[in-house]
Amino acid sequence: MGCCGDQNDAEEELQNHLLSSSSSSASSFTDPSTVISPMNSHFSALACPDTLRLILSKLSVTDLARASCVCRAWSSVASDNNMIVLAFMAPWKLKEVVGMPLNGSFWRDNGIGKFAISHRLARGDTVASLAVKYSVQVMDIKRLNNMMSDHGIYSRESLLIPISSPELLIDGTCYIEFDTYAKREAAVLYLEGAPEKKPSCLLNRVTSVHGRRRIINSLRRSMQVDDETAQYYLSISNGNPRAALSEFSADLEWERQGALA
Repeated sequence: MGCCGDQNDAEEELQNHLLSSSSSSASSFTDPSTVISPMNSHFSALACPDTLRLILSKLSVTDLARASCVCRAWSSVASDNNMIVLAFMAPWKLKEVVGMPLNGSFWRDNGIGKFAISHRLARGDTVASLAVKYSVQVMDIKRLNNMMSDHGIYSRESLLIPISSPELLIDGTCYIEFDTYAKREAAVLYLEGAPEKKPSCLLNRVTSVHGRRRIINSLRRSMQVDDETAQYYLSISNGNPRAALSEFSADLEWERQGALA
């Protein structure tokens, strides 16, 4: 059991210290060496990795971060990745967290806003219909996905949906993912199982992102619209910029005729 000898010896020493300190005079409490606290982490029982692991496993993510600043011995235990992941999962009773974040600061906050449901978009889906389906607000979906308008849904394959009920996370498995559209990392829950494997053509799509970005910027300036509207018309035109402009012009003409009528 670790580097501090037998665990029973450590527990007996801790109990004896507590008993002796409780029966001492009032003046003894002014002596820092008689107080068991983070400031006295040199006390042998609190320097034992096995004992520390048992104690620190009960802490929240925030308190675990504080414990790692006490001393080198505490830091080695509190900074252990398994310890941090367990603290991250504990409040929500998660079964497992798969993957590692791009930045270690991801673990510092395990509020409900750190989690999201992945919804694969299907024909007929709208932001409003998804808000009703998952019992969340339209603005919360748009904010989480970095969407300026409802048209942004048409240029994506999936959307992140805020967690409306913590019960959804119980015994669940979350995947740490970076959403390129939302420009954020999240612990993503897939209600229908594990995430799909990325197709082999993904690399080609990634390498063409810069070229597509230039096309969207050009359309945005020509149409005098936001990015997501430009992406929408490009997507319904199968990536043809000329056809996208034609579709946009046709819609403008239809709106003018409707206003005149």
